Amino acid sequence: MSDSTTNLPPDRFRELREAYLQRLDALWRDMFEHPERITAPIADNRFADPAWRENPLASFAARAHLIHAEAMRELAAAIQTEPKFKTRLQFLVSQWADAMAPSNFLAWNPKAQQRAVETGGASLLQGMQNLLGDLAKGRISQVDESAFEVGRNVATTEGAVVYENDVIQLIQYRPRTARVRGRPLLVVPPCINKYYILDLQPENSFLRYCVEQGNTVFVVSWRNPQAEHGDWTWDDYVAHGPIAAIRAVREIAKADTINALGYCIGGTLLATALSVLAVRGESPAESLTLLTPLLDFADPGMLDVFIDEAHVAMREATIGKDAGGGLMPGRDLANAFSALRPNDLVWNYVVNNYLEGRQPPAFDLLYWNADSTNLPGPMFAWYLRNTYLENNLIRPGRVSCCGEPVDLRRIQAPTYVFGAREDHIVPWRAAYAAARTLAGAAECRFALGASGHIAGTINPVSKNRRSYWVAPEAAVPRRKTRASSRRAERPDAEAWFAAAQERPGSWWADWDRWLARFAGDEKAAPRRLGNRKYPPIEPAPGRYVKEKA
Repeated sequence: MSDSTTNLPPDRFRELREAYLQRLDALWRDMFEHPERITAPIADNRFADPAWRENPLASFAARAHLIHAEAMRELAAAIQTEPKFKTRLQFLVSQWADAMAPSNFLAWNPKAQQRAVETGGASLLQGMQNLLGDLAKGRISQVDESAFEVGRNVATTEGAVVYENDVIQLIQYRPRTARVRGRPLLVVPPCINKYYILDLQPENSFLRYCVEQGNTVFVVSWRNPQAEHGDWTWDDYVAHGPIAAIRAVREIAKADTINALGYCIGGTLLATALSVLAVRGESPAESLTLLTPLLDFADPGMLDVFIDEAHVAMREATIGKDAGGGLMPGRDLANAFSALRPNDLVWNYVVNNYLEGRQPPAFDLLYWNADSTNLPGPMFAWYLRNTYLENNLIRPGRVSCCGEPVDLRRIQAPTYVFGAREDHIVPWRAAYAAARTLAGAAECRFALGASGHIAGTINPVSKNRRSYWVAPEAAVPRRKTRASSRRAERPDAEAWFAAAQERPGSWWADWDRWLARFAGDEKAAPRRLGNRKYPPIEPAPGRYVKEKA
């Protein structure tokens, strides 16, 4: 069968059809012969409210929908075709199934109908007002945005901006211990969203935790690009982001080397920067930490459904460098991420806001999620082509950045890589592949946290939630070949997991113990932030993080 062939074996089709008809027939029989089964609880959060069980017709509709959706998903999974097309087909079927759930329609949603009766129709009027308001904003409201303000009750760890250029502000945090570790820690967050995911509230702030362990902490705050910044490139982000920040941190802390940490695409940018500096004969990182990173894009997660040659060429032709630049709107990026989890991030709010006429909750994480960030077109187009589409970063010398060939093998710093087991944006096996990509690293420790891309990472020690896995031995075998298929990579990841030990609580403590080895001698905490060359510009969190898309 060629890659262009799409086929469903007749025997498999008949098997699926018979199973579907049997489930449907059983449901009809239950409706008339066993009504107690129709009124039993439904194991789906969308239909969990007692109103669904109390209305036999609505319960029947919900159960029938689950049967239809399951049949459609099984049918899509059974089709034999090119893997990329099959993944997209399954994604589209799943989108259709989630959109057509009876809970999304007032005529079939008994809970929304009951609320309309109880409120004398006021919920329907409020729902219409909520809908009109969201149409004006161009997005579904997921949070009560009036409940939060950056710098007032999120992003409140005390510090100051000590350096800035057109692309970033560099924040230094005030020490919270009398003595500090001698080597500073630079944190490079994703540029695709705001840095304060690492500093939401004091009790769940990763940055505050780092400060409390005695680190002198600096964080990059990326600018939210506006129309006049639409010509920025990937090279601009690397040169004026991690490279500029590394230079400033070393000078402020009077340190030959630093400990560097990159989160998500921040890790991709940081690794690229360290590769560029290595070609120039510089090794500024005493250690490197990468949280949910993608360096090897052979298994890029669900975002792969959006990427192909036609899509990338379209972006290059409309907002890429050849087109003279432009912006990838933060709203479009947010919509793409929401589509990966439509029940949680789309239809849940359609029901809550519009059908039931309620206001969305006040939740700091969702406030951050709604605070979207634009990306410059040339930078975005370069990133799509050279990572998701062509996977060039792991091929030594295939691409150049800041005038230097990129070779991630040149990074020799001991490395700690963290992946999240339920991450749908960076699958944990892809994070593990990033660990193996750094073939030149003196050592590499891999840790796997429970939960997803955000909740797995932001897991405070003080709350003692979830768990994480580490192998008895720290080392991760580094891959020596230029690239590998997804199939070739997985056995190594699975073998690692088979040998790993699960430990309760947060991976933060494990990482801090590892980082302490590279922290340097303790010294008295500095009384002032910055120095004469880099005086404080303004209090944290600074201006850049407050700019809206």
